Amino acid sequence: MSVQNFPPIYSTVVEIFQWLKSVYKNISFPEKGSCLSSGRSLAPRGRRSCSSIGCIVSVPFGSHNNVWSTGRDPAIWEADTDAVYAALSHHLWSTFTAPEAKSSNEDLKEMLESNKESLKLEAMKRVVGLIAKGKNASELFPAVVKNVASKNIELKKLVYVYLVRYAEEQQDLALLSISTFQRALKEPNQFIRASALRVLSSIRVSIIVPIMMLAIKEASADMSPYVRKTAAHAIQKLYSLDPDQKEQLIEVIEKLLKDKSTLVAGSVVVAFDEVCPDRIDLIHKNYRKLCNLLVDVEEWGQVVIISMLTRYARTQFTSPWKEGAMFDEDNEKAFYESEEEKKDQTEATPYTMDPDHRLLLRNTKPLLQSRNTAVVMSVAQLYWHLAPKHEVNIVTKSLVRLLRSHREVQYIVLQNIATMSIQRKGMFEPFMKSFYVRSTDATHIKTLKFLFLRDSDAVFPFLFSSSQTYVKSQDKAFAAATIQAIGRCATDISEVTDTCLSGLVLLLSNRDETVVAESVVVIKKLLQTQPTQHSDIIKHMAKLFDNISVSMARASILWLMGEYCERVPKIAPDVLRKMAKTFTAEEDIVKLQTVNLAAKLYLTNSKQTKLLTQYILNLGKYDQSYDIRDRTRFVRQLIVPNEKSGALNKYARRILLAPKPAPMLESAFKDRDRFQLGTLSHSINSKATGYQELSDWPAVAPDQSVRNVEVVEPKPRNLNSESEEQSSDESDETSSDSGKSSSGSEKSSSESEPEQKKKTKTKKAPQKKSKAAAAVTAPSFGPVKTHELLHHMTGKGLSAKYHFPRQPCLYQPSMVAVQVILANSSDHSLEKIHIGDRSPAGLNIHCFNTIERLEPEASVTVSMGIDFSDSTQAANFQLCTKEDQFSVSIQPVVGELLMPSTMSEQDFSKEQGKLLGMNETSATVAMATANTSSQAVSKQVLSVANVGVVSSGPNDLHRFAGRTVSSGALVLVSLELKESSALLTINTEKSVMASMLLRDLKQALALA
Repeated sequence: MSVQNFPPIYSTVVEIFQWLKSVYKNISFPEKGSCLSSGRSLAPRGRRSCSSIGCIVSVPFGSHNNVWSTGRDPAIWEADTDAVYAALSHHLWSTFTAPEAKSSNEDLKEMLESNKESLKLEAMKRVVGLIAKGKNASELFPAVVKNVASKNIELKKLVYVYLVRYAEEQQDLALLSISTFQRALKEPNQFIRASALRVLSSIRVSIIVPIMMLAIKEASADMSPYVRKTAAHAIQKLYSLDPDQKEQLIEVIEKLLKDKSTLVAGSVVVAFDEVCPDRIDLIHKNYRKLCNLLVDVEEWGQVVIISMLTRYARTQFTSPWKEGAMFDEDNEKAFYESEEEKKDQTEATPYTMDPDHRLLLRNTKPLLQSRNTAVVMSVAQLYWHLAPKHEVNIVTKSLVRLLRSHREVQYIVLQNIATMSIQRKGMFEPFMKSFYVRSTDATHIKTLKFLFLRDSDAVFPFLFSSSQTYVKSQDKAFAAATIQAIGRCATDISEVTDTCLSGLVLLLSNRDETVVAESVVVIKKLLQTQPTQHSDIIKHMAKLFDNISVSMARASILWLMGEYCERVPKIAPDVLRKMAKTFTAEEDIVKLQTVNLAAKLYLTNSKQTKLLTQYILNLGKYDQSYDIRDRTRFVRQLIVPNEKSGALNKYARRILLAPKPAPMLESAFKDRDRFQLGTLSHSINSKATGYQELSDWPAVAPDQSVRNVEVVEPKPRNLNSESEEQSSDESDETSSDSGKSSSGSEKSSSESEPEQKKKTKTKKAPQKKSKAAAAVTAPSFGPVKTHELLHHMTGKGLSAKYHFPRQPCLYQPSMVAVQVILANSSDHSLEKIHIGDRSPAGLNIHCFNTIERLEPEASVTVSMGIDFSDSTQAANFQLCTKEDQFSVSIQPVVGELLMPSTMSEQDFSKEQGKLLGMNETSATVAMATANTSSQAVSKQVLSVANVGVVSSGPNDLHRFAGRTVSSGALVLVSLELKESSALLTINTEKSVMASMLLRDLKQALALA
């Protein structure tokens, strides 16, 4: 029984038992659906609870029954053992490994819909793992998108990773959660904000274009450079979705180009190239900044910035390649100069490079040592297109270093080196050994190396000697390239022409048809240069004609016979005779050359070849190829006179036997210099879609003052402003941004700025008036209240007090700034003062840097940032020293969770009208006599809440406006004075906060 003929799973078992029953009589055949020796039903297909082989069948063995299984004595089964084993293996493998089609996805859906955060997190990790493996997880979209509002940060990050991948495919479901994405744009965590923007931009639906535009504008002003970088990427997606938004996107690009973060620079340049590459005026003011940031930008950003600056420089600077130009910086002469040298120096055209041109070359030079091959290649093309000719050689070592990289990199680098070496042959000669062909090189790498080597005169002896080995290579394409290289050398170097030709003639005796065919083609081109001196070679090639089967080689020999038929008058007709026999079986290119040979012999030796020519023309007249038929008709009318031909046959000799110029064997990379090096167009030698051509150098340099940035002298500052800035600087030094991925970039960016910028401030452009109803203003300063955080007795000498400075938090816009005063009242120094564990676990606190040492009786003020999420829940954490830990808590005051806003009286009334009903809380306040004046009312309100004063008409009506720090919800406070009381009204969507603020304001206004 053949295993291949077994039916499906259940039938396979039946057939096995039928065969076993015919061999072993004691085996009882199982009923359908039953299991031998156990009585249990066979498990259905796909189940994993199927019985083992031992319960399927039992056979007599010796004096008692043994359970049969694989691995028993093969003598029992004799020759059919393999068939049984193969059949059972096939059945068991199919039964046990057939998975349920959707079992894994069903499990993931159940986990994602469970109430346990740990299960959801584990499920999302598995889902992201499936995506990473390239598997389709789109059917889980409904279950995943439900968790987008989760409070678990890690889970939310994974959800957004999934949504970025499938938002474009599941647009309808993604639109249902668009409000959640909008709320996530205001999350405290920068990665959540960036992910939400990334998901929004991935939903390719035109109906949400206004929402995307608003989100991009808000993200471009975000405190986190990571979010601003994501906004730059979103610009490209929005532009491709709706090109009509170009003008608004250009405004955002202009704003992001001024960003000093190295994390943003590369992304905004990509957006610039995609949206408005012709708006070169946007680069003027940012040119020097981009040059200075270049070294610290990420590698991907370096590539795009260098490419953009290359095109910019070709439009703004004059050419450094002018003939006779003299470079002052390289014009160092000896102390004693002759009069003639001085005269020659004055006659030379002085060339002074623009300082900005030199700045670009100087700042990109260190990147030649980059580990990234694309960066090195970008700098190399920049120097090739922008640098003076005597400075281009500095890129050679870096390009040669890339030849040790992967073969894909080698291919691109060798293409660029080949283009460079055509114009400057000696540029890479010191590193010639790096271009020697290795046995491990791929065919295209070997070919490119040979293209480079054959253009160098210095390596011809090596090339010619090694070619004898290379033509024997099993790689036919490389052997053909070797023969072409020999022919190129023979054409370019006249001294070695005879040597190369002799070597090629020897290759005609090679056993390999490919080598012989390529040799024939190359010899044909060489003989056109000196046909009179090499008639013996033509005869030798005619003798080899019968042994050559490659159509191109046969066509080349026929062309030589026809072109020089007068020098071989006896051989050419014989070759035509042989071709007449095999004409119908030849390739089209051979047929065409046969017709040409017949026509030329008819004109030079019509007595011997007239009949042969007519025969071949008749064959060609009825050939299947229309090219052959057309050529035959043309030749017949040209060489055979008749009534219709007229005077055309008089010029037949001039047309067919005219001397032809020798072909020029040129490099395949000769014309590629019209494309920018390192581009796709240069690689494929054709203009690719989206390719931007380099412009020619301008004859006269444009005004270089457009790149100057206006500076003003620093304004005199009073003592208070100095102290405020000093405390702000101290808080900057002791802070570490929650977005750790951008901190290094920010630091390196600041270090790359010129020292002059430390002394001057850039003049800011006048800001446009915001169309929003309310805008955040400067903090309102009331009396500062200090709260005790840690008593010195509890802290073993360490005491801490805190207050809310009512300043914008520098770390995150959703955080409340807190200043902590740490004092050491003990008689010994305290070390390693820092913040330890915090609760609740999701509490977002920006800690101060560790204080290494605090001397006795000394104190220090540090800054913190806490995101209270618009709640008065205390922030609990541990204040730690090197030896002790102290549990402390900061209890927020509801008024300190606000930030002041400014708006007009009309806007206040308009916004208040939107916050009525459940969003309005009011109460009557018994006013103290001292608090009835306008100044007293403002003082008491500002002492409780960090709000801004809104100008009001009547003296008995006072209005104040603010926003919550975390969510930005509007909070409106109005106080209408009466005789001995006042009506206090608070309008906000935060009802709990409104009631607590109302209570605090009532107490403050009632105090005398």
